[in-house]
Amino acid sequence: MTDKPVAVVTGASRGLGFLLARELADRGHDLVVNARSESGLAVAAAALQERGAEVVTVPGDVSDPAVGQQLVDAATERFGRLDVLVTNAGTIQVGPAFAMRAQDFANAMDLMFYGVLHPVLAALPVMKQRGAGRILIISSIGGKLPAPHLLPYVAAKHASVGFAEGLRVEAIRHGITVTCAVPGLMRTGSPRNALFTGDQSGEHRWFTLGDSLPVVSMDAERAARKLVGAALKGKPEVVTTPLAKIGMRVHGVAPATTMRLVSVVNRLLPSDETPRPMRPGHAVEKPARWFDSLTTLTRRAARRYHQHDDSSPDPAPDPAPSTRP
Repeated sequence: MTDKPVAVVTGASRGLGFLLARELADRGHDLVVNARSESGLAVAAAALQERGAEVVTVPGDVSDPAVGQQLVDAATERFGRLDVLVTNAGTIQVGPAFAMRAQDFANAMDLMFYGVLHPVLAALPVMKQRGAGRILIISSIGGKLPAPHLLPYVAAKHASVGFAEGLRVEAIRHGITVTCAVPGLMRTGSPRNALFTGDQSGEHRWFTLGDSLPVVSMDAERAARKLVGAALKGKPEVVTTPLAKIGMRVHGVAPATTMRLVSVVNRLLPSDETPRPMRPGHAVEKPARWFDSLTTLTRRAARRYHQHDDSSPDPAPDPAPSTRP
């Protein structure tokens, strides 16, 4: 048992998930953290313990219902309580829709919808019994707006937005608040481990450049503070960047206009629609001095937020079947 609040964070080994866990540790929470990589999770846990948190690690894939239950059980058995659940696990598949396969969409839904659903369903009875709880579901501006060359990600994030909004209206009667996070681009170093198809080098270049521009993207540490603060206050939604807020408002009143604008952007992206096995960014990036200069912020973030500690291996050409029920 502990008098400190306890948080469960999925996808916590690197990037935004690690920063969210770190922010919760700095705010006095003990932690149960999850990621698929046991070694990456161990590195993150050591860094979190240095912030004064007691940390329990539960490696595994949250698209598996058993792992979602294990996370909640770890919190209640070790600490005797569960105050906050953050569902952050995710991946980004980059490339034109015509280069994607059905399995790419299934993989995205498994991790970014079912990987939200399973931990939440496991946590709800515990929070209901206590009459209190905070759930932070990390979606994306891609869950509100169409984004070219990110269709599996967009589809899964739209599903998570709908789930978060629908759950909030039902859970709040039990003292449980659900916050839907809609971040815009953040400098987390994610291009290193994003997955690419089609013109893999070209897709990696545009994605990394967008991730690196200070006007377009947001500092990830500042974003984590904003997201955690909103969740602990029980806010229904939090949007991190001015551009994301503007885009959502324009799309809400003039969706045809935004889709025409995004169609123009799509024409500027690589045109190779050849389906190729997904490969991570660190395997397709081609070093060039001009590119390194323009993407300094992203490469710095990758080093700071453990993107190098938990690099995704090249996916198998024929991935395992979906684990969806």
